[in-house]
Amino acid sequence: MTPEDNDSDNDTGLLAPGWAGTPAAAATSDAAYLRALLDAEAALTRAQAALGLVPKEAGAAVTAAADPARFDLRSLAERARGGGNPVIPLVADLTKAAGEVYGPHVHRGATSQDIMDTATMLVAVRTLDLVRADLGRTERALAGLAAAHRDTPMPGRTLTQHAVPTTFGLKAAGWRSLVLDARDRLTRVRDSLPAQLGGAGGTLAAFGVYGAEDAGALTAAYAREVGLAAPSLPWHTLRTPVADLAGCLAFTAGALGKLAVDVLTLSRTEIGEVSEGSGGGSSAMPHKANPVAATLLAATARRAPQLAATLYGCLAAEDERPAGAWHAEWEPLRDLLRLVGGAAERAAALAGGLRVHPGAMDANLGRTRGLIVSERLSAELARLLGRARAKELLTELARRAHAEDRPLRELLREQRELAGCDLDEQTDPARYTGFAGSLTDRALERP
Repeated sequence: MTPEDNDSDNDTGLLAPGWAGTPAAAATSDAAYLRALLDAEAALTRAQAALGLVPKEAGAAVTAAADPARFDLRSLAERARGGGNPVIPLVADLTKAAGEVYGPHVHRGATSQDIMDTATMLVAVRTLDLVRADLGRTERALAGLAAAHRDTPMPGRTLTQHAVPTTFGLKAAGWRSLVLDARDRLTRVRDSLPAQLGGAGGTLAAFGVYGAEDAGALTAAYAREVGLAAPSLPWHTLRTPVADLAGCLAFTAGALGKLAVDVLTLSRTEIGEVSEGSGGGSSAMPHKANPVAATLLAATARRAPQLAATLYGCLAAEDERPAGAWHAEWEPLRDLLRLVGGAAERAAALAGGLRVHPGAMDANLGRTRGLIVSERLSAELARLLGRARAKELLTELARRAHAEDRPLRELLREQRELAGCDLDEQTDPARYTGFAGSLTDRALERP
C-alpha cells in the first residue's frame, strides 16, 4: 500500500494541530469550497431567473444539479491545472449535470473569477461566523476571570522584570478587551463581504447581450441569492474585501496571541501563577503538562502576519483582471481562515479552563524582598526626607536587601529618620495596585 492509497483526503491537517479537526477546518476544506462554488453558480442562475433573463425553471434545475455529491473533487483539482482555476472544469461538469435543456443557462455571462471570488467570500463568511461564536465564548470566560479576580494582586512585569503590583483581574480584562476588538473588526468585515459579478472584463457586457437592462439590479439580485453584500463595482482588481479579511484575521491572531504569550509566561514552572486546565503530555518527560493550547495560539500569531502580507501584496493587481495576483490569494487566505478559526476554538477552551493560582502570585510578589513597591516608597519618603535623601536611602537599602537577603520592610524599620511611619501599609504590595479594580470594572461594562 502506498501513502496515496492510505490517504483518500489530502486535506487532513496532519502537520496543522492548530486547526485540524476543528469546525473551521470543515468550513474551509476542499469540500466546503466545492459547496461554495456550486452555491455561487446556482445563485447566479436563480438571480437571472428572478429578473426574467432565463426561464424560471432553470434556476431550480441548476440548483438541484449543484449537489456536491455529484462531483469528483480529485478530478476537478487535476483538471484545474489546465486552466489555472477550478471553476473551468466545474462549469463543464455542472452544465452536464443540469441537462441538455437547462445546461446552457449555467454560468451564463459570468467569468471564472466571478464564481471563485464569490465562493471565497462565502467560505469566509461561514468561517467568520464560527470564529465570532468562539470569540464570544472566550470573552465570557475572561469576563468571569476578571470579575472573580478583580482584587487578586500579582506582580506587574515590564521588560521581563517585576515592576509594580497589578491584579489578575485587570490582566484578564485586558485580554477580554482585545478579544472584543477582534470580534468587532470581524463583524464589520463579515457584514461587508460582497458577491463578485463583472463578466469577462468587469463591464457585465455579456449580461446585456442576454437581456439585462440594469447592471445594478442584476448585481443586487445575485447578492441576495448568494447571501452576500452587493458591491458598487466589480472588484476583480479592486481587492479591498480580501485586504479587509487579511487585516481582521491577522489582528485576531495577534489578539489571541497576547493571551497565549501571557499564559505561557505565567505558567512557567518557576512562576506558576496560572496553568491550563488540561495540559498536554511529553513524549519523553512524564512529569510535564505542557501548555499546548497557548503554544498553538502563539504559533498562529507568528504565522498570520506573513500570510496577511502576501494578501496585501496582491492589492497591486494589474489590468481589469490580473495574472498571478488573484491566484496568489487563494491558499494564504484559506490558511489564515483555518489558523484563526482553530485559534479561536482553542482560545475559548483555554480561557474557559484556565486555572489561577493566587498563592503563587502572592509568593512572587515577595521575590524582590519588597522592592516591588519602591515606586510608592520613593513618592512617600520624598515628602518626609526630600527627593534627594529618599533616593539615596532607597538605593542603599535596595543594595542591602539583595546583599543581605533581608526584606526591605525590615531594613526600613531600622532607620531612625523613619520612626513612626506606617511601614506596613506602605510596603504591602496588595495595597499598591492603584486603580486596577475600577479599571477592571470599567472594562467589564463593555458589551
